[in-house]
Amino acid sequence: MESACPSDSVYLEEAAERRIRNRLRRLKGQVSGIERMLEEHKSCDDILVQIAALKQAVNGVAVELLQAHMETCVMACVEAGEGKEALESLKGALSRVLKHA
Repeated sequence: MESACPSDSVYLEEAAERRIRNRLRRLKGQVSGIERMLEEHKSCDDILVQIAALKQAVNGVAVELLQAHMETCVMACVEAGEGKEALESLKGALSRVLKHA
């Protein structure tokens, strides 16, 4: 759904973007660690534990981004008096995240 609310020109605050980038860098490290475990023939159980931790970390990135989205993009719509558009934006974001949870 295309929105005409001001959030189209709003982006994350710098601090939120920095936190998300840092989380993504840690994810890269976790993926590299799992690859090393495979190369070193670590136990499947140990690798699965690390994959579960990776999934949780990805979920953490999604939560961080959703919070930032609400504080910037969604809030801009609300402040512009376009609460319905704000709700639609939030519902769409939640749907995308939860669909793949």
